[in-house]
Amino acid sequence: MITGIHHVTFLSADLARSRDFYQGLLGLKSDANRPAMSFDGVWYGVAPGQQIHLMVLPDLEAGLQRPVHGGRDRHVALTVSDMAALIARLDNAGISYTLSQSGRRALFCRDPDRNALEFIEAE
Repeated sequence: MITGIHHVTFLSADLARSRDFYQGLLGLKSDANRPAMSFDGVWYGVAPGQQIHLMVLPDLEAGLQRPVHGGRDRHVALTVSDMAALIARLDNAGISYTLSQSGRRALFCRDPDRNALEFIEAE
């Protein structure tokens, strides 16, 4: 039986730029205990047993038109403890986002490689 999500993987064209987003803006910490792979990348711990893996590989979908609202695209949903603080960080960094169309306390944005992220405020 499925018991959870171990990790989600995103492709990155520019690892330094992606690290600025995931580490600098979102405050995630890289996990140096992950094994080296045959390509560059980084692992971030999100919660115990949950990670985001960035892989530096060519984007097979380069040029593909993504929907403006990330909720209408494939995405990962992450819980946050303080939505107002996240909004302030995104605003200060000039990162555009859209609010959930369902009325939930959630928003969608994209990372530097146009991967969609949903952030839901924990209750």
